[in-house]
Amino acid sequence: MNLNQVTIPSVDVPRAVAFYKQLGLIQIVDSAPRYVRFMCPDGNSTFSIHQVEQLSLQNGLVIYFECEKLDDVVASLKTKGIIFDSDPQDQSWLWREAYLRDPDGNVICLFYAGENRLNPPWCLRDE
Repeated sequence: MNLNQVTIPSVDVPRAVAFYKQLGLIQIVDSAPRYVRFMCPDGNSTFSIHQVEQLSLQNGLVIYFECEKLDDVVASLKTKGIIFDSDPQDQSWLWREAYLRDPDGNVICLFYAGENRLNPPWCLRDE
């Protein structure tokens, strides 16, 4: 099984499109204002946005995008006016993470985990 895409809701799809393009995603489908899809610049995953009339107040959604040069990416996005809730910080689970929100309030974590993404020291191993 392979994860194909993640789809998030938006009350203003064109505004969301502009935001995710600033993050570096590449738009590949345009059925705005009701649906758009992006390709991630690295790997084969896609990310889509669908229009909703209103957002759920407590969706618990966190979108994770891995960036090999996280600190450089965050610095570059800040020069474009992107506001972060937290700057890159090393976490106890061996990931470096920075948090921000898209225009609809969806939480985004830009992170770098490298080998620890799939193989942390506490990873379950076949024995």
